[in-house]
Amino acid sequence: MAAAAVIATAGTLLSATPAAAAVSCTSPVWKVQFFANTSFGGTPKLTGCDAAISENYGYGDPAGVTLPKDNFSARWTVTRDFGSGGPFTFTAESQDGIRVYVDGALKIDMWRNVSSTQRRTLNLSVPGGKHTLRVDFVAWTGAANVKFLYAPRTAATVDTVRPLAPLGVTAAYDTTLHKATIRWSRNQEMDLAGYRVYRRLSTAGTTTWTRVSGSTLLTGTAYTDAPPATGAGYAYEVRAVDKAGNESAGSADSFVTSVDATPPGAPAGLALTAEHTGVTATWQPVADAASYRISRVDAATGAVTPVATTTGTRHTDTAVPFGKAFVYHVSAVDGAGNASAAATATATRPVAVPALLSSAITEDGRGMRLLWSVPKDADVASFRLHRAATSPVAATTGTLIACEPSLVRHEGDTAVHGCVDTTLGRYETASWAVAAVSGDGAASALSNEVTATYRDRTPPAAVTGLTATPTEYGVVLNWNANTDPDLKRYEVYIGYLWGDEEERVCSGSAAYYLDKATTTYTYQRTPDGDELCFFIDAVDEWNNSSFKWTGNAQAVPVALLDLTPTVETPPGAPLQLTSLKAAAQGPGVDLSWTAVDDASGYLVYRWNRDTAQYERLTAAPVTATTWTDATAATGTTHYYWVTAVLPDGSETSPAAGHVILPPAA
Repeated sequence: MAAAAVIATAGTLLSATPAAAAVSCTSPVWKVQFFANTSFGGTPKLTGCDAAISENYGYGDPAGVTLPKDNFSARWTVTRDFGSGGPFTFTAESQDGIRVYVDGALKIDMWRNVSSTQRRTLNLSVPGGKHTLRVDFVAWTGAANVKFLYAPRTAATVDTVRPLAPLGVTAAYDTTLHKATIRWSRNQEMDLAGYRVYRRLSTAGTTTWTRVSGSTLLTGTAYTDAPPATGAGYAYEVRAVDKAGNESAGSADSFVTSVDATPPGAPAGLALTAEHTGVTATWQPVADAASYRISRVDAATGAVTPVATTTGTRHTDTAVPFGKAFVYHVSAVDGAGNASAAATATATRPVAVPALLSSAITEDGRGMRLLWSVPKDADVASFRLHRAATSPVAATTGTLIACEPSLVRHEGDTAVHGCVDTTLGRYETASWAVAAVSGDGAASALSNEVTATYRDRTPPAAVTGLTATPTEYGVVLNWNANTDPDLKRYEVYIGYLWGDEEERVCSGSAAYYLDKATTTYTYQRTPDGDELCFFIDAVDEWNNSSFKWTGNAQAVPVALLDLTPTVETPPGAPLQLTSLKAAAQGPGVDLSWTAVDDASGYLVYRWNRDTAQYERLTAAPVTATTWTDATAATGTTHYYWVTAVLPDGSETSPAAGHVILPPAA
């Protein structure tokens, strides 16, 4: 019998390849080989892939294969994963011979030349995992046909083997939809009916699983679940179910953490403390709160202003305006961003109340000078000075004094401000109080009161005989003693000369306050050739002074000596001098400097004006970053270099500095 020309359409043959080429068929498709003999000997005439073994060749040979019409053979093989295995039915039909093997073991043997189709059914149990099936068929003479089927037995009374647990289980949580998607790989069991998905809390000790996929088996390999949005963690597992109703063990657990959409409780115990520094809110902690959100509402307008988010249970609002009532809202926020209902309370931020310094009220020649203090952190833009002829002073009945308050000094955490009331008559007695005003115009309550009588306005006589002598360590000032009986102190003014040669003015400020018994002062200053001027003012117990009243004083110009080294310091020093000061023990100068990585030591140099060069003081490099120059003379200014010595023996650029050593006392 001649072979057909097109074999791709013959029977169930999916594809065919000449014998010389390798063929790979994807399981569960069979690989088939055709032989022109009954012993399966030699090279196959054709190799192909077959979806099923169900052929009726009649009195001819397989289409597309060059075979004799009698005495030919075919062999089908397939290796597939049977999953958990179980009971199967093997059915074989053939004319002529057929043999069925499982993993090389003969299971069905009908190997004979027959004149009609022979049939055989076999029930057997296939172990789990991968197994190879082989079907050998031979056609000797006459008609030829072959058929082989294998299928699981699914009756519950027969099949008690449960499927394998599903593999590749993953779970992903959508934080927007609050849903978990579980995916897994398809099982290999031929009798698989579907899957069930189970869920439990992932907290330690929780072992109870709940089926979430419903009563209907899932036939796909994905499922979407909506776990409670409490922020809790959940574990998922998938179980396979076969047609006999056997359920597999649970798969490996896969975990998700849900979004917490449940707000915490409102904070309890909200309390507000209103001070000039701001409004401080405190409240009791909320168990599941990750943070707290604070806002304030203008009680008059209803305008809402966010204040802060904090993890603590206390916050000070330093930006709240003064003098206005605000309702504060505090909400607890959990880790998922859920906000509770707000706890509320109302407060008004006061402006800091000044404290008038009764001991500091003085007469300064222009009027009565008053001083008061406020905390340095007080947000004060201005002050209002009120005066009354008799106590008490009230903002509504007293006289508002026009003066220009100014910052006088800082004392610890307070700032001292002052103002001169120039409208008070001589020997007039009055009481004063002061109010602070914030930047938005809110005024504080009035301060304490002070009462005084305006008396002496006569300043001391001007200081005479001032001389200024430049030295190598600064300028030495000497002047004649002032003999006024109420002299309190001398004030040393240091400044610069301004104007042309015909009329030069010394513009300076008070730099030092000296005891009234002092008539000499040494102003230590680097001798750099600068030109300065000095004058001395005498101040009495009433703070009167001739300079403050008249603006005139005997000013003495002086040109400083110039001892600046004539050799410039090279740039690029990797170290710096951190301290230059008189030696703590005995004469000399203590030097200290910053360390340089990898330096093997340091060298110290001092400027010698006589030789016009920096001369080395240390015979060998010092390894510390401090050194004392015990040979430094007093009564002059010394200039130093310090270099770092590198491992190769080279020196870095020097760090430079100088120190003034006045004469020994």
